[in-house]
Amino acid sequence: MCTVCGCGDGKVEGSGQHTHSHSHGDKPHNHGHDIHYGTGPAGVAVPGMSQERLIEIETGILSQNDRHAAENRARLAALHAFSVNLVSSPGSGKTTLLCATIRAMEGPVAVIEGDQQTTNDADRIRETGAPAVQINTGKGCHLDGHMVGHALDHLSPEQGTTLFIENVGNLVCPAAFDLGEDAKVAILSVTEGEDKPLKYPDMFTASKLALLNKVDLAPHCDVDMDLYEANLKRVNPLIEVIRVSARTGEGLERWLAWLRAEAQAKRIKQAAE
Repeated sequence: MCTVCGCGDGKVEGSGQHTHSHSHGDKPHNHGHDIHYGTGPAGVAVPGMSQERLIEIETGILSQNDRHAAENRARLAALHAFSVNLVSSPGSGKTTLLCATIRAMEGPVAVIEGDQQTTNDADRIRETGAPAVQINTGKGCHLDGHMVGHALDHLSPEQGTTLFIENVGNLVCPAAFDLGEDAKVAILSVTEGEDKPLKYPDMFTASKLALLNKVDLAPHCDVDMDLYEANLKRVNPLIEVIRVSARTGEGLERWLAWLRAEAQAKRIKQAAE
C-alpha cells in the first residue's frame, strides 16, 4: 500500500514533507456484503486516484528503490557475500531464530536489523558476536534499498559474509521492495493460522523459502502442519518449506544446509560469468 497511496509522490512545497490529498469518489467492487479494493489493474484503490495514476506512482517509487537495490547487489557481489532478506509478521520469532542460526553458523556473518523503534533486536544480535546495524524506520513499514545501502556503509562486511537483513515485521509492504538481497525468506509461526499465506499472498509469492517456525508449539495449538504447507504451495508452487524450532533445534541443520547450498550456487554462478 505504501507504494501507491501517494506518499511517495506529492510533497508540501518547500517543506520536504509528503502530503495526501484524498477525495471520496472511488468505490470498491461489492460482492454481496463483502468489499474488495484490489480488483483493478493496480491491485489497490485510493480515493481520488485513477488506476492509471496509481500504477504510475508505484512504478516511480519502485524504480527509484530498484536503483539503490542494484547498487547494493553489485557491492555484495564484489564481496562474494550471500544476503537473505528475512520477512515476517511481528512475533513470528525471527530474531530468536536468527540468533540460533548465527550461533550455529561458520564463517563471517553480519546483520541489518529493521524496526520502527528501539535497538532491542540489534542488541540481541550483537550478543551472539555478530556485527549488527539497527535501522529505525519511524513510521515506515519496511526497509528500502537506500536504507540498506547506508547500513552497509557502517557494517563494512568481510569477504564471503552471510548478510541477514531482518526486515520490519509486516506481511504486506516488504514484499514489494528489493533490497539487493539474493533471496527473501519468509518466517511463519505455527501460531499465526494456516490461512496466512492465502491472506497475504504477495509476501509468500516473493519468497524463495518459507521457514515454518515454532513447530514445538504445534501440538498445543491445534495446528494442521500439512495445511500450512499446502497453502504456501497454493500461492507459490516453487516455494521451499522447512519446519523449524529455535527452542528445540528441529530443522535448524536443514536451514543451515539451505544457506550453504544457496551461497555455493551463487559463487559457482559468479565464477562462470
